[in-house]
Amino acid sequence: MEHLKNADFNLVLCDFRLEDTDGREMLKNIKSQYPKTGVIIITGYSDIKMAVELIKMGAYDYITKPLYPDEILNTITKALEIHHALVEEPQQEPAAVNPVKSNNESKKQVLANEFVVGNSRSSKELLRQIELVAPTNYSVIILGESGTGKESVAKSIHLNSPRRDQPFIAMDCGSLTKELAQSEFFGHEKGSFTGALYTKIGHFEMANGGTLFLDEVGNLSYDIQAALLRTVQERKVKRIGSTKEINLDVRIIVATNENLIDSIHKGKFREDLYHRFNEFTIYMPPLHERGNDIMLLANHFLKIANQELSRNVQSFSQEVIDSLMNYRWPGNIRELKNVIRRATLLTEGNEVQVKALPLEISTNHRHVAIPEPAYYSEATVTAPREISRHDLKNAALEAEYDTILRVLREVNFNKTKAAEILKIDRKTLYNKMKAINMGK
Repeated sequence: MEHLKNADFNLVLCDFRLEDTDGREMLKNIKSQYPKTGVIIITGYSDIKMAVELIKMGAYDYITKPLYPDEILNTITKALEIHHALVEEPQQEPAAVNPVKSNNESKKQVLANEFVVGNSRSSKELLRQIELVAPTNYSVIILGESGTGKESVAKSIHLNSPRRDQPFIAMDCGSLTKELAQSEFFGHEKGSFTGALYTKIGHFEMANGGTLFLDEVGNLSYDIQAALLRTVQERKVKRIGSTKEINLDVRIIVATNENLIDSIHKGKFREDLYHRFNEFTIYMPPLHERGNDIMLLANHFLKIANQELSRNVQSFSQEVIDSLMNYRWPGNIRELKNVIRRATLLTEGNEVQVKALPLEISTNHRHVAIPEPAYYSEATVTAPREISRHDLKNAALEAEYDTILRVLREVNFNKTKAAEILKIDRKTLYNKMKAINMGK
């Protein structure tokens, strides 16, 4: 509390059991005196009733020991994103990421940090739809190819809704195994099954009062869809091993890069669950349809990469601009972000040159015919490039990056198929993508 008196802090990680007070009192004091500061409570005791109470009091999350670095860093990152989106002052630039003014100058709109407002017609229509559906309690399906920014749109809907001060919980259904899905969705009691060493709060319970975002919902097994339907219909959840039902007030936003109607016809997705979700649909345009937004995004990612890498790269050469504008971007915004980050790292001067781009992109400025991704050879994608640090670690990472990216392009960024081709499980693929900053 002394530190908070003397400086501004974005986030506090606070143990629940303290010598002269406890986490509940600390949370109450912090929120009353410094409402813009986020709080995460940490404890070695799994008291679920207390956890729910703390979250309702304003804690971003409640985490039980032992702590795992990847999980705690992910929680911290998401807490900071929500915090920044809620408290930052409006930017003056037309391409501001958070917040911006809508057509109604008297009404401010708050967007997720990673959301960049484009100038294309499709970007303006996307912004209009966010503004339209956000104040409602509708369930929303966000449709679009992988990497188009579906989660940032979901966050923006949440931040413009009456639930903005409540939790936004994101769940990647694509990385869930059938065995883990029920526990992740609904939670479990200690000892309810082998390996249940402590009581776990499910994502529905964590999101109570706020918004639950389900990414890649089309990958859920049929059995889990049935359990999910009951929860959505009854607005109640029961942890595995418990007889007590918990009332829910959760807005659900789902995202998919699959055609759910086709999945229904093939018997892979429940039609009744689809209609529960489909109260409002938002279509995310692929990057190659967004015209000059490509360079708007590229310049935004260049600024971020400069900050991350302590570089001062100012611009792109005309050859690079031509290449970026002519490329089809099968990985969409996520691929563009990764390309700009790597190009910033490889650039020695203050202007990105075409040699810093992957070969399949750099050839576009010459309008050379590029074969479809399925026909890229290993030699084509992993050809040696000039890098600033010649060591085995970077060489290995470079080769791994190119191999994973090549396979993802071959299967149109379907991570399940990519994992099968690479002969690794899906979780390992996610970890490798995170390790080489390729995103989810």
